[in-house]
Amino acid sequence: MPNKKEKEGIALFDLDQTLTAWDTQLLFCNWVLRHEPGRRLYLAVFLPLLLLARVLGAEGLKRIFLSFLWGMSRDRLEELVAGFVEHYVPQEFYPSMLDVVVREREKGRRLVLVSASPEFYARPLGEALGFDASYGTRVEFGNVMPLFPDFPGGNNKREVKVDRLLEEGEIEHKRLQENSSGFSDSMVDLPMLDLCEEVTVVNPGEALQEIAESRGWVIARPERPFTGRLGMAWRGVRQICGLDDKAP
Repeated sequence: MPNKKEKEGIALFDLDQTLTAWDTQLLFCNWVLRHEPGRRLYLAVFLPLLLLARVLGAEGLKRIFLSFLWGMSRDRLEELVAGFVEHYVPQEFYPSMLDVVVREREKGRRLVLVSASPEFYARPLGEALGFDASYGTRVEFGNVMPLFPDFPGGNNKREVKVDRLLEEGEIEHKRLQENSSGFSDSMVDLPMLDLCEEVTVVNPGEALQEIAESRGWVIARPERPFTGRLGMAWRGVRQICGLDDKAP
């Protein structure tokens, strides 16, 4: 990994729906279930608790969702992650956004992936995509994955992303960074985007589009591999059940 001081400037990228059209947590779940079908039993735990999503919050629901990995050894998880990265990079990523990554590298900026996705696969994904550093939600586990793993440092969303960048020494303060750019699809990334001189929002919703237009941000609209929210939701349902046949 290049030393932080060897590069001038920084480019901060979200992952899901920014570099790829999909939620990589669902893609990875599908990958695991296609290789270990018996793990579909996790749905007996996850689906009933899904009804309590508002009470559990994003972090609580994510911990429950990861029950599809319950009892898996670290070695087996790393093996599955390696196969997942090899299979999905770059075929499930927006070609135009991967071109943006290349252009940001050519500007001499340090490329940093900052995702809410579990770090145990976000970091290898980032490495495969050519990022200098990749940070996700840290998942606490030893040699075997627990039923509902803890997230030391919290769910890597909203202000937590900025705190993580500070912790890792990627930024020195919570103010505008010189020679910087930020890329995201989501309103929840506004704390991270506010650090950046140049901002690009990817297929934004109405609220984020209004903010982007008012601030003069770039709006990118790479073509999505589905039609409408129903198309995305239907494939997402197949993924959490391990029925997406795009994974071998």
